[in-house]
Amino acid sequence: MPERFDAIVIGAGQAGPALAARLGAEGLKTAIVERKLVGGTCVNVGCIPTKTLVGSARAIHMAGRGGEYGFSAGDIKVDMTAVKRRKDGVVKQSSDGLAGWIAGMKNVTLIRGHARFTAPRSLAVDGRLLQADRVFLNVGARALVPDIPGVKDVPFLTNTSMMDVDRVPEHLVIVGGSYIGLEFAQMYRRFGSKVTVVERAPKLLPREDDDVAAEIRAILEREGVEIRTGAECMALSKKGDRVLVGLECKGGAPIAEGSHLLLAVGRLPNTHELGLKEAGVETDQRGYIKVDDACRTSAEGVWAMGDANGKGAFTHTSWNDYEIVAANLFDNDPRKISDRVPCYALFIDPPLGRAGMNEDEAKKSGRRILRGKMLMTRVGRAREAGETQGFMKVLVDADSKELLGAAILGLNGDEIVHSLLDVMYAKKPYTTIQRAVHIHPTVTELIPTLLGNLKPLS
Repeated sequence: MPERFDAIVIGAGQAGPALAARLGAEGLKTAIVERKLVGGTCVNVGCIPTKTLVGSARAIHMAGRGGEYGFSAGDIKVDMTAVKRRKDGVVKQSSDGLAGWIAGMKNVTLIRGHARFTAPRSLAVDGRLLQADRVFLNVGARALVPDIPGVKDVPFLTNTSMMDVDRVPEHLVIVGGSYIGLEFAQMYRRFGSKVTVVERAPKLLPREDDDVAAEIRAILEREGVEIRTGAECMALSKKGDRVLVGLECKGGAPIAEGSHLLLAVGRLPNTHELGLKEAGVETDQRGYIKVDDACRTSAEGVWAMGDANGKGAFTHTSWNDYEIVAANLFDNDPRKISDRVPCYALFIDPPLGRAGMNEDEAKKSGRRILRGKMLMTRVGRAREAGETQGFMKVLVDADSKELLGAAILGLNGDEIVHSLLDVMYAKKPYTTIQRAVHIHPTVTELIPTLLGNLKPLS
């Protein structure tokens, strides 16, 4: 006999537990199904562990810069086992807290197992049959393993298996010069590895403006990361206990050789084993679930949140999906995906904070664009901290005075960008923040100066 619920949430990642708590609080008998790790990617193998490792790597790096600040830390020795233990402890604290929260939810039952649709709003979970009028998918994504010649013949790591590494690789070769790959590149270079990044595109971070991508490359190369771009054809092979990456690049040696290989070339949605056809849920060619502006799928009574709906590959967009679903269901508040301003960060050191359009998108919008740009060497707080790499850049609509985009690459850029992002959401003219009095000495206090030097974007 099927077990009846008012609602079923598939996946205990970022959006799932919060929605389950709201459903239960509304008096709905709710099941939340998780096949593996409560907390999903972010808690277990994504944001929390990687930023913990970034924290250790920065501490090691700053100790090595002691001479610049008037002290010596002596001979610095990295204990990767201890670094991993610290990371594991932070992850456990987060996952235990989440598990405790779920256990205490009213009207909510956690079911362990793999869920698969057998019919509309009917799911099989390891021999159990669950049915509900409302089903919410929060199944996340996984690392893409690219179809590179030889990929089945060599050992490789992904962002997930990197979390198990407890030794410093002698030479880490990273295939993929985007956000995940670059964070690992700087991190492991600071731990003591030799690092080579191989990117198929002509530049790192193809989504970013050329000047942003070029400065990020320069930041990494200053720390000794080798970067090979334009690697249009690659092939993998073994040489004893080494991994070889054969390249076709315009410059540099035809082979990158390392002790370890990390594949960081993108993500795939976890939709291939859900039985979506039986549920009547449509996907696009890449497997992402098609949703409307309120996260509703093509099937009656089925919603999709988080990475698997293709509307954002971030923890913060997943959380916003939950907010949109809950607001529409229970609050008579018609929030929608298209209301949000795209924003994200690259957590290298110094970080990149991004909001809104890049230059190419702004030009294609057909508006008259003004641009302001300021090197971090002009920022007193950055000079005082000894952190002068990078720059700040903003894009403005010349006619409406609306802020269209921002790239803050520099000290605390991932935090500072929110001052601009919030004005974008408020749809206020840039003069709102330009005329605000900011605290001295901070990095943000230079935003009004930046906005006072706008020039037409050619």
